Amino acid sequence: MPVVSGGQSKPPAIRRIASLAPLSDAEISMLARASAEWTHLTARREFVIEGDPVPQMQILLSGWVASVRQLADGRRQILGFLLPGDIIGLCPQPEPLALSTLTSLTDVSVCPAPRSAPHGSLARAYAMAKALDEAHHLAHICRVGRLNAQERLADLLLELHDRLELAGLTDGGSFELPLTQEILADALGLTQVHVNRTLQLMRRSGDLDWKERRVTLHDPSALAVKIGRDRVRVSALQSPAV
Repeated sequence: MPVVSGGQSKPPAIRRIASLAPLSDAEISMLARASAEWTHLTARREFVIEGDPVPQMQILLSGWVASVRQLADGRRQILGFLLPGDIIGLCPQPEPLALSTLTSLTDVSVCPAPRSAPHGSLARAYAMAKALDEAHHLAHICRVGRLNAQERLADLLLELHDRLELAGLTDGGSFELPLTQEILADALGLTQVHVNRTLQLMRRSGDLDWKERRVTLHDPSALAVKIGRDRVRVSALQSPAV
């Protein structure tokens, strides 16, 4: 991945990080240089294991990753998804241990996350990323604990749309969704049959189309109003678009 300056088009992961704080050209170039040291991981690989030491802090450059808890009887709960520009291993405590297993859902690429100056904009971007991770986890608890099936699916798809939009990976209300109905079921606490029925209902109601690993939300704003969802904000200084 080439080094880019602040005036040039940014790769999706860098664009997402830069959306969280006003990075300088030097900080953007530092991220771009780090991205040149990328590592490829194949799909369906567990590369961070729950209970093991957390590896060096990394940036997810491309692909989709699931954060998973596996139960003793083989059932699993997907706790969330990591998307391009998300930070892996952003743990302030000493000698951190992984709280979940990270599994690549697609081929992914990662790179070391560059160190930030204590009071620099990159440090602020990392702090915002950490706060957003926590906010998304809280939203997931509410989603699974209190929303009905249609609200759960709509809320998750709207969250994914908003997050991918920050990386420039949406086209209006359309975005790539490399998830099976089984994965959605494990993320939403539903059965595959229930997910399938809910998708059919949302298609018939005109909320979405899903064809060949791509979802189109026909009117994301109207769908958000329909289920009472607001965009996540974690700072009074944060743009409503984040």
